Amino acid sequence: MRTEDFLTSYYENYDEEGRLLSRHGSVEYVTTMKYIEKYLQSGMRIMEIGAATGRYSHALARKGYQVDAVELVEHNIEIFKQNTIDGENITITQGNAVNLSAFESDTYGITLLLGPMYHLFTEEDKLKALSEAIRITKKDGIIFVAYCMGDASILSYGFRRGQIHNLVEKCMLNTETFDTFSKPWDLFELYRKEDIDALRNHFKVTQLHFVASDGYTNHIRETVNQMDDATYELFVKYHLATCERQDMIGYSHHTLDIFRKE
Repeated sequence: MRTEDFLTSYYENYDEEGRLLSRHGSVEYVTTMKYIEKYLQSGMRIMEIGAATGRYSHALARKGYQVDAVELVEHNIEIFKQNTIDGENITITQGNAVNLSAFESDTYGITLLLGPMYHLFTEEDKLKALSEAIRITKKDGIIFVAYCMGDASILSYGFRRGQIHNLVEKCMLNTETFDTFSKPWDLFELYRKEDIDALRNHFKVTQLHFVASDGYTNHIRETVNQMDDATYELFVKYHLATCERQDMIGYSHHTLDIFRKE
């Protein structure tokens, strides 16, 4: 099977919209939106690559921004279109993050690459996706790139959920260094910060932030989901206050690399 086939099968049976709307999933959404809003400017044109069902694209379009979105999976595109309301200045195109030739260079003030790096497994494809995102962004524009982190998955899925020996048997884990290894049928590529830095360093960009998008949230998702409103509000406030602390980022399931095109 092709990578696209694995992804299609996965997302046709996964509630991506519901994940970001859940209480624990909202931490990632609130954090990402906080940093996007930091760089929004009036009249700015925005691109979201790998837009899934459009949670971010629609939110930004409803703030009055022109948004173009690209998504690979037809099932997600159908939901994206269903979520579109009158008055949104928004487009959705089926396409692949590694080839955005349908879009002109130096076009967007903000480019969001919030999903594709989860599902790219070769350095060539990873660099193509980053290169394309940077190419279509204007000079001094801001690029947001999301990653899934290996150590958080080892701790949560491996040890907490009792799958650690399964990971070893599938050759997904080096038990000396605890590096992780993924194939397309594993669906998710996992990173460490040094991997992300090495990819970004191929390009003429300036890093602005490296953010723990959900911090410790997914490790205690049941606790978070059961919090009363006042406690949850305090938890989110704590998370936002600590999400750039480098001593805590490795525990996050998702991270956000934010940089400026030079």
